[in-house]
Amino acid sequence: MTYFVTGGTGFIGRHLIDELLKRKGHIYILVRRGSKAKFNELVAERWGEHKTRIEAVSGDLSRKNLGLSARDQKRLTGHVRHFFHLAAIYDLSAPAQANELANVSGTAHALQCAETLAAKCFHHISSIAVAGLYQGTFREDMFEEATGLHHAYFRTKHESEALVRQQKKLAWRIYRPGIVVGHSQTGEIDKIDGPYYFFKLIQKMRRMLPAWVPTLGIEGGRINLVPVDFVAQAVDHIAHKPKLNGRCFHLTDPHPKRIGEVMNIFAEAAHAPLMSMRIDARLFSLIPSPVKQGMGMLPPVRRIIKQVLDDLGIPKEMMSFFNYPTHFDTREAEAALRGSGIEVPPLETYAWALWDYWERHLDPELFIDRSLSGQVKDKTVLVTGASSGIGRATALMMGQAGAHVVLVARGKEALLEVKQEIEDAGGHASHYVCDLAELEQADQLVGKVLKQHGHIDILVNNAGRSIRRSIALSYDRFHDYTRCMQLNYFGSLKLIMGFLPVMEKRGGGQVINISSIGVLSNAPRFSAYVASKAALDAFSRCAAAEFNDTGISFTTINMPLVRTPMIAPTKLYQSAPTITPEDAADMVKQAVIFKPQRIATRLGIFAQVLHAVAPKISEIVMNSAFRMFPDSAAAKGDATGREPTEMTQEQMALASLMRGIHW
Repeated sequence: MTYFVTGGTGFIGRHLIDELLKRKGHIYILVRRGSKAKFNELVAERWGEHKTRIEAVSGDLSRKNLGLSARDQKRLTGHVRHFFHLAAIYDLSAPAQANELANVSGTAHALQCAETLAAKCFHHISSIAVAGLYQGTFREDMFEEATGLHHAYFRTKHESEALVRQQKKLAWRIYRPGIVVGHSQTGEIDKIDGPYYFFKLIQKMRRMLPAWVPTLGIEGGRINLVPVDFVAQAVDHIAHKPKLNGRCFHLTDPHPKRIGEVMNIFAEAAHAPLMSMRIDARLFSLIPSPVKQGMGMLPPVRRIIKQVLDDLGIPKEMMSFFNYPTHFDTREAEAALRGSGIEVPPLETYAWALWDYWERHLDPELFIDRSLSGQVKDKTVLVTGASSGIGRATALMMGQAGAHVVLVARGKEALLEVKQEIEDAGGHASHYVCDLAELEQADQLVGKVLKQHGHIDILVNNAGRSIRRSIALSYDRFHDYTRCMQLNYFGSLKLIMGFLPVMEKRGGGQVINISSIGVLSNAPRFSAYVASKAALDAFSRCAAAEFNDTGISFTTINMPLVRTPMIAPTKLYQSAPTITPEDAADMVKQAVIFKPQRIATRLGIFAQVLHAVAPKISEIVMNSAFRMFPDSAAAKGDATGREPTEMTQEQMALASLMRGIHW
């Protein structure tokens, strides 16, 4: 027995060849000339013990007679018993021209080649897409009745099958698989398609909510899924069964499930929350078309939909199939497979294998470079307050990751030490001495940096001043508020406003502002510091909205208490639970990699939520802590500096419970 296969290295093709190799005979596989090396790797990896029975034939789907050489045509003519044509585009998002070239022209050239080789039977792997959006049951003997063929994929699959049916010189058999998913035993699949588009949504739900939380979903039409091993086994079996020429076979699930049921089966396999409440998508058809069209034309609506679909990796074409209207009759296929033991397994029995394979091998996150080096290598990163604490740790981290680090601080000697440490480790750094509280110096810094470096890719506004003093002790110290605002807000703002124009012109950049958990918790004794950081937070939120479509991102990091020289004057903090500057630098790292609008600890977020839903309770908690922790000797103006250096058990218990909040 001799076989000729197009698309033999594709997903269905590989599994079909697995089945053909269980029989006797030689298999010729059409391979493009530039893909011979990949083909040989596949043979060695998958079919090594049968390598003498598999042979690559150079050719091209886009050429007449598939581009076979005269020599290959001569030696194969009259010897091919079964010609399997699988090569095609199986992609709803592919452009119309690509669909036309592969599906229609490719099938025409395959038919021409099969006729030239005098093949005994032409086996065409079609698709349920030939039915278009037919309302009702589509039988295996139906073809012209197809409706709703406007989409390029549907139309070209219909036209390619028409070519097979209309030619008169070759015996043929047509197979229409449903949506082909992975192997029912191994879960193997080669690309994200069909229901896999919704796996990212399920994964995000699993990360956000416990599995027992009921969620709201959408119910739609029935989605016909079949595992690739069933399709390969069915095609192999039917192809070798006599007296079936001129027939079409639906390789589909005779009992397909609705899309909501399918989503829940995969959610259960992923240990994600189930969509216990589902809205039937057909209800949306009750909304007048002018209203839906009008909403869809609004720029914010279009951009939000695009953003959501992009984040989830779902092509917009998929959304039109929520109300898929077609059911497929399978009587011909069932009769041909009767007694073979080949049947569609229930989705519940293999959904776990599909999910496991996707999450281990195909999850798009696996292919994203999540390393800091992948984000900052050869880029220019400016870090203020780089001589100590968070700034120093961040600068060293950026230098190790391959960034050119621009170091800014007031102390020249400390800056030079950091610069030397970066360079000793093989990194690159520049340093600038600047007091950002002096706005004229800040302006001069921007000018120097742009002149010498041309631009800044990432700006880390870390330099800051913190004052721990109760309001009652600040009545005659208004300058505390102006000093904090001058550096923490206006100094940072000067740099942002200075570098933004170049970032916008270049079409990208990031501004990272080191803020405080105190902005979320409304920390007492830090009114001057928190107010200045809150101003910068508010500016960043406004700027993020204005620059959303420019490629520039703004990230605010609400840092918990960090053990830096800034907190040294408060002796009680010597025994308070804090994070290290390196821990804080890791938060900056996450900001660079993921570019969220905000990074905060769970306690910080909880404090913000508590103040939003129960402000009086939040106020009582903060006031109790305020009374428990005294002002420092420096805040009181006590020249002796006498104050406790260790916390009481009561103070330690509260500080440990509310770890990271400033007291």
